[in-house]
Amino acid sequence: MERYRNLGGDSSVAQYETGPDFMRVQFRDGSIYLYTNASAGAPNIEHMKQLAAGGQGLNSFIMRAVRKAYARRER
Repeated sequence: MERYRNLGGDSSVAQYETGPDFMRVQFRDGSIYLYTNASAGAPNIEHMKQLAAGGQGLNSFIMRAVRKAYARRER
């Protein structure tokens, strides 16, 4: 997993991992959620990837748009 840069300084996201059709997000509490094209929609996954690479806005987007659209909770 790659460390989330958290440029805003107040994100709950700690790390993330991307793949061709998924994104895994680890939050500061240790929980890891898998979001996939099938569960959250390909446009949302691509937007999440952009936000993660930019280091800002990922937590807000997850809470607003895909909060419960995860494929599974891993931890």
